[in-house]
Amino acid sequence: MDIKYLKKNINQKFITEIEYYEELDSTHILAKETNEKISKLIIADNQIGGIGTKGRKWHSEAYKNIAMTLVIFPNCNINKMKNFTIEIAKSIKEAIKNLYDYELTIKEPNDLLLNGKKICGILTEARTLKNSVRELYISIGFNVNEKNFPDEIINIATSLNKEMNKEFNREEIIIEILKYLEILIKKLLANT
Repeated sequence: MDIKYLKKNINQKFITEIEYYEELDSTHILAKETNEKISKLIIADNQIGGIGTKGRKWHSEAYKNIAMTLVIFPNCNINKMKNFTIEIAKSIKEAIKNLYDYELTIKEPNDLLLNGKKICGILTEARTLKNSVRELYISIGFNVNEKNFPDEIINIATSLNKEMNKEFNREEIIIEILKYLEILIKKLLANT
């Protein structure tokens, strides 16, 4: 992962800091453990304990995919979070369509598919105080250049590389996804 390139080209106003780890148990767990009140993006090149929906493990081959968590502090009413994960999925779908003209499909509430197989998973979690969302964690696992999947998921998971038989630039994908997420987050924060 070219973290210098990312830092130079990610100019979203809602990200104060970018943290990069060559290897990490889980970007999501680390984000929740931090006590800093700084909006940030946490990226791991090798996530060895990724979390999927309902506590399932998210498989990700080292140095091939995207494993990241965005931490923001919206201080918005919890009612504004209705269908937020689906809106994130729509943002990712639009980003990939814009970059490569590939049509991902959304499997509600938090997966994206390519050619009927899972390519991306989203995990959102909020910390609230009464009806106010104080902290929001948006974790995204996106299979980019992985070719070899474990036997138990080989028939249900895929990657851009596996479907299109070419290498993809992970940094380019991260930057594009963040552009679309910024639009979504601005809507979330409007009139809070």
